[in-house]
Amino acid sequence: MGTLFLVATPIGNLGDISKRAIEVLQKVQLIACEDTRQTIKLLNHFGIQKPLTSYHQFNEEKRATELADQLGGDKSIALVSDAGMPGISDPGYRLVRLCRNRGIAVVPIPGPNAAMTALAASGLPSDEFLFAGFLPPKKNARQHRLTSLRNVSGTLIFYEAPHRIEAMLKDVQEVLGDREVCIAREITKIHEEFLFGRLSELRSKVKPLGEFVIVVSGATEISEPGPLTRESVLQKLGITRNELYDLFFKK
Repeated sequence: MGTLFLVATPIGNLGDISKRAIEVLQKVQLIACEDTRQTIKLLNHFGIQKPLTSYHQFNEEKRATELADQLGGDKSIALVSDAGMPGISDPGYRLVRLCRNRGIAVVPIPGPNAAMTALAASGLPSDEFLFAGFLPPKKNARQHRLTSLRNVSGTLIFYEAPHRIEAMLKDVQEVLGDREVCIAREITKIHEEFLFGRLSELRSKVKPLGEFVIVVSGATEISEPGPLTRESVLQKLGITRNELYDLFFKK
C-alpha cells in the first residue's frame, strides 16, 4: 500500500517549512490540498512540481474515498492545508480515519501550528488548555458555545476571522467575564502583533485585519447557572424568539 503523509505548511513565513516537509513533497506522487492556488505558490517557491488535487470541506467526504482508493495501491499522497497542520481546524479527519480503518500507513510531518504558537507566546498557562477552533458565526449560537466553556479551568484557544473579531470579543467578555487574554494577529507575517491584557483594555485596540488566534485565561471559580428565563432558554437553544415561533407555529 501507499502512505498518507500529513504535511504541516507555514502559517505565514515560508522559512518555517521543515527540510523533511520539502523532501516529502518532492517524493510523493500526488499532493491533496485545501486550495490549489495557495499550494502552488508554496511549491513554486521551492521548485517542486507535482500533480495537485483539491481536498476541502465541500468535497471532503467524496474525495476522501477516492484518495484512500489510490493509497490502497502503491501511490503515496501528501495532504496539506492552506496553512499549518492538516486536520487541525482544517480538512483531513475523514481521510485519516478512512486510512486507519483500511490499514493504510499515516505519517505526520509536524511543523507550524497557529494555536500552539499563540499559546506558547501568550504568557498564559499552557499545562492545561482547550482548543475550541472557530466559534459559531451567529450571536446566539456563539454565546451558547461560550456558556458551555465558562467553567473550563484550562486556557482556551480560539480562531477568528477579521470580520467577526469585534463581535466575538464582545461576546467573550459578556459570557466569560473580563479575563486576561492574548490576541495574536498575523502570526509569523510582516504585521505580526500580540496584545496582552484584560479584554476590557484590549477590545478597542484590535485592528480587524488578518487572521486571529485568541488565547483566553481559564476559569478561576465555578459559576453556577442562573435561574431559567425566556432569554436564557433561547440562548441555550441557540435560536432567536422569531426562529422559535417559526419553528412551531409558521406553516
